[in-house]
Amino acid sequence: MDEFLRTFTDAYLEAVDNDLNASNMEKLNGYQHALLAHRFFQGEINEGGFVQLIQNGYGSYLFDNPTAKAWRLFGAAKLSKLLYKAKEIYDKHRAELERETTDEQFMEMYVEFEQFDDLEEEFFLIEEEETSAIARFVDEHLADFAEIV
Repeated sequence: MDEFLRTFTDAYLEAVDNDLNASNMEKLNGYQHALLAHRFFQGEINEGGFVQLIQNGYGSYLFDNPTAKAWRLFGAAKLSKLLYKAKEIYDKHRAELERETTDEQFMEMYVEFEQFDDLEEEFFLIEEEETSAIARFVDEHLADFAEIV
């Protein structure tokens, strides 16, 4: 599944020169952004959790867009619910989570925001099933994902 989805997201990243920003976001449609958000989400959560995801600048991309709604449409309802729960924490502590930190402060954030721990554990339990659901949706709606403007 991951390789199938990566084929699409690699093309999206190439289209934006591996630098997604306000000036090139329009090159991708909503479906493509939601799929790219899944790639960022999966990679960051598996590597360092929500704290890392937010500290690496993906918070607003995931939480300020209709990502969770799109994932639900893709058939990944459990992942959608998980993202909504994480968004509640993010919205409540956004300034703290996005502040510039030293390495030591960054590590302390894992203790300070341990409410993300249960969500990360939940993700690990549902990741394979939800990624498969997304891959099925992409396969059934190739035209929505394949063409890059």
